[in-house]
Amino acid sequence: MPLETVLIIDDEPQIRRAVRHAFEDDRIRVVEAANGRDGVDRAAAERPDLIILDLGLPDLAGIEVCREIRKWSDAPIVVLSARDSDDEKVALLDAGADDYVTKPFSTPELKARARAVHRRVPRGASIETRLAIGDIVMDLAARVITRQGEPVHLTPIEWELCRVLMSHAGKTLTHRQLFREVWTGRAFGDAQQYLRVYVGNLRRKLETDPVRPKYIRTEPGVGYRFATHGEVESSS
Repeated sequence: MPLETVLIIDDEPQIRRAVRHAFEDDRIRVVEAANGRDGVDRAAAERPDLIILDLGLPDLAGIEVCREIRKWSDAPIVVLSARDSDDEKVALLDAGADDYVTKPFSTPELKARARAVHRRVPRGASIETRLAIGDIVMDLAARVITRQGEPVHLTPIEWELCRVLMSHAGKTLTHRQLFREVWTGRAFGDAQQYLRVYVGNLRRKLETDPVRPKYIRTEPGVGYRFATHGEVESSS
């Protein structure tokens, strides 16, 4: 589905203006809200395809706005934040945000991240059985993964970790989210340590240069993200 309507929730007029101009250049309708309560109301009334949410709102904390919208909406949410705390990034992603951009930000970066989260399969939609990004192709039905056309052997845990990352390409997944998805039902263990080991194994099998990976990107202190097809192509 095309990106038609974007809701920007931010109390700074200059930020709203910059976002509006950026998306209107692509003939995308932009709806604005200057505080959290109005933002929740506009999200319910407009049913936007994408929400851009500032964390530093005057009435409600941005993370509370995110949680409220997530009760009834699957619309992708990209958070804007002037803060750069790893703990805060983890908290907002766990609350249901799809991505974050730190202020000051570049308009091309914001638009690229917005396109990436919008392209992903919506929650509740039919599941793809074939994932392809760059030279990596994952056939979920046949349980076969290839790199440059050659089969790659993955252990069950490596397979599941790769599946989760590729299924959410472009989205930063926190250590806790990945641990919960891959090690289903396991409530103990050091998530970061487990992931460090298995991500390292995946990189050795899938990356041309594991030291400078182009597929599995580290988000320091937060988690990991599988690059989108566009990011992989631009880095080749």
